[in-house]
Order: sequence, then C-alpha cells, then structure tokens
Amino acid sequence: MNKKWAMIVTVLLCIMVFVSACSEGNTAKPEPTNESIEPGIEQATPSPTPVVPAYFALLTGKAMEEQIDTRPVAVLINNLAPARPQSGLTEADIIWEVLAEGGITRLVAIFQSTPNNEFDLGPVRSNRPYFIEIADSFDAIIAHAGASNDAYAILQRQDKPYLDEISNAGKYYWRSSERKAPHNLYTNLSKLREGASAKGYREQATIQGYSFMTEEEAAAAPIGSAKNLEVQFQLKGYRVGYSFDETNRVYKRSINDEPHIDKNTEEALFGHNLIFMQTEHKVLDKEGRLSVDLQSGGEALVIQNGEMIEGKWSAASDGMIRFVKDGADIKLVPGKSFIHVLPLGKSILEHINIE
Repeated sequence: MNKKWAMIVTVLLCIMVFVSACSEGNTAKPEPTNESIEPGIEQATPSPTPVVPAYFALLTGKAMEEQIDTRPVAVLINNLAPARPQSGLTEADIIWEVLAEGGITRLVAIFQSTPNNEFDLGPVRSNRPYFIEIADSFDAIIAHAGASNDAYAILQRQDKPYLDEISNAGKYYWRSSERKAPHNLYTNLSKLREGASAKGYREQATIQGYSFMTEEEAAAAPIGSAKNLEVQFQLKGYRVGYSFDETNRVYKRSINDEPHIDKNTEEALFGHNLIFMQTEHKVLDKEGRLSVDLQSGGEALVIQNGEMIEGKWSAASDGMIRFVKDGADIKLVPGKSFIHVLPLGKSILEHINIE
C-alpha cells in the first residue's frame, strides 16, 4: 500500500509541474506603456538623408536629371526699342548686355541647359569682334545676321563656328510679318543645332562652367539692402532697372521703368545674379563702332540676394571670363545671370543707382 500511494503522489506531482509550466508559457507579456518612458525625453526622429543631385548645369548650377553636355549657343539679340519685347530670352542661362555703336546696347544670350529647342528666338542682329570673344569664352557656336568687316575676318580666318543668316546659314532663320526689317529676323535652337550639325561643328561642350553655391546655401543666405537698382548705359533710352522679388529671390528686369518681358511668355526677364564688369571701350570709326577689351581684366561687382560683392574679372586660362575675390571664384546663386559690360571713366558704383 505504501508503494501504491507513493506512485500516486509521484504522478500527481508530475501533472502539477506540467500544468504550471504550460500556464507560464501562455501568459502574455505586458506591453510597454508610455509610463515606462522617462518623462521629458522625446523619441528622436531620424532626419532624412539629403539627396545630392548627380548632375548640375554648367552655367546655372541647377540640378539636372541627366548630364547635359551640349555645346552652348550664343545668339546676338537686337535690343533697339522696335525689337522689344524680344522672344526666347527667358530660356537663356546667361544674358550679356554690351554697348554697340552709337550708344545702343546689344544682348548676347547664351543657351546651354534648356531642354526646349522649339521656342521663337530673336530678333537676331549683327556681329562684332568682341561679341565673338564673348561666345568664345563659352566655347559657343555663334548665331547672328551680318557682321562688321573685322568680325567677318575673324570668323573666316580663324575658322570659328558660326551661323550667319546672310553668308552661310540663311535657311535656319525666318522673317516675321509682325515687324519691319531689320527687327523681324528669328530662329530657334532646333534650327540652329540642325545647322551646326550640317556644318560639322562639334556638338559637345568643353567648358568647366562657373562656381555655384548649393541651393540650401543660397536659400539660407541673408538678404541684403541692394534690392532696387538702375544702371544707365550711354543713352537715356537704355535705363535698365532691377527689382528684387524676396519671395522667389530673383531680380526682375525693366527698361525705362517698364517690365522687360519675353514675347513668347509675357513674363518679365529675371536673374539670380547681377554681374557688372568694367573695361576699356574705344571708338574705331565715324559710325561709332567699338573695340571692347575683354582680356586685360578689371573691376567687377556681383549682386545676389541683395548683397554686393566687390571683386575682379579676368580672362582665365580655361578661356572663360571669371569673377573672383581674393583669388577665388565668387560663388554664384544657382540660376540665371545677367552680365553688364560697362566703360571706364567712373567707378562701377557710379554707373549704378542703388536704392
């Protein structure tokens, strides 16, 4: 009997141990509550890693989805009153404004990064030696209608890449019936690139481009006081004004107190960087044709985000005209730039009225 009871007790103990183990295994663990987090300490949210664009436009510093290495095209644009508003200038990366004979100015529009090739572009006007130098500084194909004798000599003797409506590329231009000649000559980038290809001109860019801030640096930059300014070229009919749009951080351009618009879009021209450079101008003949020194270097002023940066310009070893301060390139705001070539005789700041 004792052995029998001992066996029963042993079996009962085993059953009790088994049931207890199963009960512990099925017991849910308590969920952590906010009470378990130490008061006053917030859980850190990891910051997203900024995406660094793989490609940037050479002449605007803007992020690109793919590398655009097409050779720039420099188009000489008529800036007389009957030629305004011009077409296509909102698509340009850089616009130069330079004196021509008689105190008028001409625009040299540089196109490289725009993917749009079909917009009307013009009115196109004639060439001069220093316009060729500007185009050369970007390794650009130059588009124009006619030229001075000196300019033709340079184009032909130095085997420059050019598309001239009068002498070698007429079929890539057309005349508009909306205006009178000579203010009615137009083209587009599609035609110009077709013409360049037909003539066997190299189609890839070789330039390094300018130095630019990042978009984040530009957006964080303080806004200075140079928000409204006017530059007077030689004639009263060429009072060029810029007004700073703080929302978009761009300078909107005007001529003689009227918005300077693009006929294609009816939008005002604008720039992120306003650059002024000073150099020697000489009158060559009774027609008032000029020579403009684009080699010797001189004073320069860069205005961006309302800030003024006084520096120098130089014809660099890579061919580009660069803007420097203390021996280093001035970093431009990513976007479009206007470059103004001013004569000597007074300082740059005496050419410009800043409010």
